[in-house]
Amino acid sequence: MSRHAPVVPALLLTLALSACTGGGGGGVEGTPGGAGLRDPYFPKAGNGGYDVSHYALTLAYDPGARRLTGRAEITARATQDLSAFDLDLKGLTVEDVTVQGAGALFSRAGQELTVRPRDEIPRGKTLRVVVRYSGTPETIVDADGSKEGWLYTKDGALALGEPVGSMAWFPGNHHPSDKASYDITVTVPKGLTAVSNGEPASRSTRDGHTTFHWHTAEPMASYLATLAIGRYDVRTGTVGEDRLPVYTAVDPVSAQDSRAVLAKLPEVMDWLRLNFGPYPFSSTGVIVEREEDSTYALETQNRPVFPGAPDTPTFVHELAHQWFGDSVTPKTWRDMWLNEGFATYAEWLYAEDHGGQSAQERFEELYDHGEEEFEDLWDFPPGKPSSAAVISADPVYQRGAMVVHRIRQTVGDDAFYDLVQGWAAARRHSNASTADFIAYVEEQAPDKDFSGIWRDWLYGDGRPDHP
Repeated sequence: MSRHAPVVPALLLTLALSACTGGGGGGVEGTPGGAGLRDPYFPKAGNGGYDVSHYALTLAYDPGARRLTGRAEITARATQDLSAFDLDLKGLTVEDVTVQGAGALFSRAGQELTVRPRDEIPRGKTLRVVVRYSGTPETIVDADGSKEGWLYTKDGALALGEPVGSMAWFPGNHHPSDKASYDITVTVPKGLTAVSNGEPASRSTRDGHTTFHWHTAEPMASYLATLAIGRYDVRTGTVGEDRLPVYTAVDPVSAQDSRAVLAKLPEVMDWLRLNFGPYPFSSTGVIVEREEDSTYALETQNRPVFPGAPDTPTFVHELAHQWFGDSVTPKTWRDMWLNEGFATYAEWLYAEDHGGQSAQERFEELYDHGEEEFEDLWDFPPGKPSSAAVISADPVYQRGAMVVHRIRQTVGDDAFYDLVQGWAAARRHSNASTADFIAYVEEQAPDKDFSGIWRDWLYGDGRPDHP
């Protein structure tokens, strides 16, 4: 039963919330925002009733005590008359909440932080919410067994958010459909470095602590936000004719093994821009951790994270995500193949252009022998994973790339690259669903028949008949 169901009179609900928080507040009428956006795989993720435009996070972290202290200032627009609204936050202790500068009532239930402002927020109104919180952040274990949220490393911490881990370190509307700009300010003991998304805005040291401020101007889904705290070899520079800023942070343990592939960054970025169009962000770079501190690479915006030295295909894959996943972000987690299919296909294209196996050869190899390499390749269609536990499984990546290749086969090379670049441009810094992509492809190539691709390769069960 929803906590918003009218199981008790409004006065009793207000008294109950007041008892939980110690706050006061007037009675308001109106509709509470939804707790969860009914995502097909993560129905509690995100919240209804508002749209976030900016997060300003002010954090302090003590690695020895494993204690995080935070102040999250959230700027949003009400999309309905709001008597109450929810934020996603797992664990941690909320100390107080203000809305429009006034103390607000709040309660906790699972990952939901329910906030009841003193006065109703009218539809269209900009609201400013401040949440003060602290505690030991949680490491979240996903349905597939991988770990996200707040990962404890040898010399600090690493925050990874896909799909729902960001709620372990800051409150927010944690669903990919609500993108926002960010300012992340982090204070850590002197000698450690705090690395996040976007560009470094300032750095200062005082009383044995250093404060790092990172600014991300382009819209970012919260699952792409990252924070890496530790000792890093940091290098800055530029790439390309436009002198795009580069910021790399590498754990010293991984530095030697990473040097060769990181030296390919200018060439890989040039290749990606040639194939997929203008780079959608204000800077690029990477974060390389130790292998024992994380187990998977992730396309965190501007600055993907790698668990130890990446190989070239993985390096290309995560940088390709800056176009497909980070700039063009899925509307729901069911649309994840749009991220992973394109990033995997970027690996195929890069190999094809650099003396390796052609994309057609890779497609044929997978079709004929794919179950030997990926035993689950034909278990479910990429457009409709069977559960949350498999949204990062091989059919989403490999069969997703096969869908992209089938489109290329259908339209031809010239039209294919026009289509891919046009898609990245048309949906730049926004969200897209599979239905949006299908409509776009069919609009761009109205003389071609894609019905078999959608029916058999994107949504069909089992291995399709050979094209």
